[in-house]
Amino acid sequence: MLLPAKAEVARHLEEYRAWERLLLVAPMDHAVRGDFENSGYTLCVLMGKRCAREAVDAAEQYLRGGARASGTSKAEPAPSAASASATASGTGARRPRTPGTVTTFRPAERAVRPGGVPETGQ
Repeated sequence: MLLPAKAEVARHLEEYRAWERLLLVAPMDHAVRGDFENSGYTLCVLMGKRCAREAVDAAEQYLRGGARASGTSKAEPAPSAASASATASGTGARRPRTPGTVTTFRPAERAVRPGGVPETGQ
């Protein structure tokens, strides 16, 4: 397996860390959790690992110039995820959100039925 360009790994690792911080602020926000998990999956694919924690460790080690991730050759960088997403964009793939779009977390206000009785969602 060939490794991606270091700039691409650094960009995805930074995105993963940003989503991780947002998830710590808003742990019940399903959209943030989904984007966090997607960024972890992207790192898994880039680094050839099976779990996000291993992928993050491998990416950090790769960027520090340490041992090669998953014992692979450094002959050529793999195609970037950006070029792969450019080909998938014509297939109706959803455009990824960026971590900067979420600024604060506010719990949803409960809907109130006529008469002042809050709805329970049941």
